[in-house]
Amino acid sequence: MPTINDGLALLSEQFMLMAGLAYAVAFCAYAWDLVTYSKAVRRGLAVADEAGNARSVPAQADRLVGVGAAGSIGQDLGAGPLDRGVRPSSKTHAGSDGITAGDSMRYGKEKRRAARVAVAITIVAAVVQGLAVLFRGLAAGRVPWGNMYEFCTTGGFTVALIFLLVLTRRDLRFLGTFVIGLVLVMITAASVAFWTPAGHLVPALQSYWLIIHVSIAVMSSSLFTLTFAMSVLQLLQSRREASISSGKPDKFPAMRLVPNALSLENMSYRINGIAFVGWTLTLMFGSIWAEKAWGRFWGWDPKEVWTFVIWVAYAGYLHARATRGWTGTRAAWLSIVGYLCVVFNFTIVNVYFAGLHSYAGVGSS
Repeated sequence: MPTINDGLALLSEQFMLMAGLAYAVAFCAYAWDLVTYSKAVRRGLAVADEAGNARSVPAQADRLVGVGAAGSIGQDLGAGPLDRGVRPSSKTHAGSDGITAGDSMRYGKEKRRAARVAVAITIVAAVVQGLAVLFRGLAAGRVPWGNMYEFCTTGGFTVALIFLLVLTRRDLRFLGTFVIGLVLVMITAASVAFWTPAGHLVPALQSYWLIIHVSIAVMSSSLFTLTFAMSVLQLLQSRREASISSGKPDKFPAMRLVPNALSLENMSYRINGIAFVGWTLTLMFGSIWAEKAWGRFWGWDPKEVWTFVIWVAYAGYLHARATRGWTGTRAAWLSIVGYLCVVFNFTIVNVYFAGLHSYAGVGSS
């Protein structure tokens, strides 16, 4: 059995702290991007309203805010003296209706400096956190997901990594505050509530199935985290769209950076389908591991039960949306309920439910 390297373990914790601080800065940058964009849109709309009242030409208001044939906020801003000082810091994606971003979620030609800075800092934070996870594994001489602290820190890193990978193909920077906020919560919970010194695994966990079972669980949970953020935004965007269609003013102009509710729902559905396959494998491989460790495939252990509950929740979501026509807010709420089951399984079940999956007061992953 390898010796625990306390020096590397301490270095891992220091790197994790630096990653947390970097994520906090990135979170603020994502939030600032939304705030500055919202202010710019409000200024543009105010000028458009003044121009419309003064000239009594409705088309002029459309030109100033970029809602019309151009289909992009601020596309024609800067054409005249009235526009000076109100140019938005960015525009919505190509194909936008001016109220929501384009449903393709492709990058536009706009320059959102705060968002670019946020992504750059997120990359730095993810690299530092990745090193922290690596050092933790080297310190313990095993894969670094043998307890709740390690599962949480590795899970946070995976969430950030997947988010950054998706950003290479789709402009999901509008999710930054939600996703990085959740990563911050995971790091904080790991450091404050679940901290565990680097050590050896109990005999039941000393198996290659730990690598297979838990790594798939981490990936699936990370994807569920992304779809949770999308479902929350879907509910907000759906309510905003209904409000605007009823003739009410746009109270959340920053949501113009977010695709319409249907686009968010469709992407969330596709990602949940992939994550569900991963969770099915998690359940199957966990049963095989249980048979090798305890001599039975299923024993109604609390962790086993709640892993199955999560599977049922997302199976119900996929079935209801695909065959029963449960779309819109109902689908979003089902996705949110599924993720709440994931959180309950990881926190409450691991900490307060006695079972074979709990070790020394700290639940395993």
